[in-house]
Amino acid sequence: MIPALALALGVVLGLVLHPTVPGALQPYLPFVSNVLVAGLVVFLGDQLGVGGQLSTGVVVVLGIRIFTNAAAIRRHLFRA
Repeated sequence: MIPALALALGVVLGLVLHPTVPGALQPYLPFVSNVLVAGLVVFLGDQLGVGGQLSTGVVVVLGIRIFTNAAAIRRHLFRA
């Protein structure tokens, strides 16, 4: 119940206060949000009793995303 209330409070505060993110931090937001969603998936899997399977899936997907992003950075830097 507490996480649901905290989520609702965060949404309301975000709508009322209209926070801004500095331009220097904007490139990191997708990475941070992916990690938060992965953590939530693993937590829910543990609560449902299937944490091992979901943890493996999260590690595989995040690993693929990391290597895909590294390849994109390499292509951008070296124009290859």
